[in-house]
Amino acid sequence: MDRKKYDCYERIEARRNRLKNDHRILPIDDLGAGSSLLRESRRSVGAITRSSLKSPKYARLLFRMARYFKPGTILELGTSFGLTTAYLASADPNCRVLSLEGSTAIAEIARENFAALELKNIEIIEGDFSETLTQALSRTGPVEFVFIDGNHRKDPTLNYFKQLVEFNNHSTVLVFDDIYWSREMEEAWVQIKSDPAVTLSVDLFFLGLVFFTPAIKFKQDFTIRF
Repeated sequence: MDRKKYDCYERIEARRNRLKNDHRILPIDDLGAGSSLLRESRRSVGAITRSSLKSPKYARLLFRMARYFKPGTILELGTSFGLTTAYLASADPNCRVLSLEGSTAIAEIARENFAALELKNIEIIEGDFSETLTQALSRTGPVEFVFIDGNHRKDPTLNYFKQLVEFNNHSTVLVFDDIYWSREMEEAWVQIKSDPAVTLSVDLFFLGLVFFTPAIKFKQDFTIRF
């Protein structure tokens, strides 16, 4: 494991600490499963930061993965306040990051963070993933590295997977967040890793990784305590 403390870690975590103490109230139109009511609500920036953002441990893992695989383009479904996006973008300033976000209010906070961190290789596409994913894929062509952290429901997750499979180039890496978030997500994960196109899956409990490498002749599934 790469235990080096990269310079971006401290800068991004400083933004996290600022967000935790940000009392601005945002109107949140939740298009996914983050709210049991799936309707507009109002929450403070600090409350969202403390309850919903990816922990430094896993955000840094994604950073290291992006450094290792060296994708030319990274696609992210679910920007939130952009801290994980910032980690991904910091792996290589020459890598383009397209991040999809359903909430305009959330996206604006993310843009503030990108500006403060001087990250210029990120573009946010706003709207419902059912529409914006198709738009993004039309621009990226075959995908190299995708982090799916948005609508935590079974059918939408499987639909995203089906779309992404059509754009895999055999070296594609798909990373699914919160694969045990609910029974629906567990069922989606089982179907995803069982798909004939998937040659290798890695279950890290909070994250699920799938690969399509044709050189792997027999499907392999690993569970790793991380």
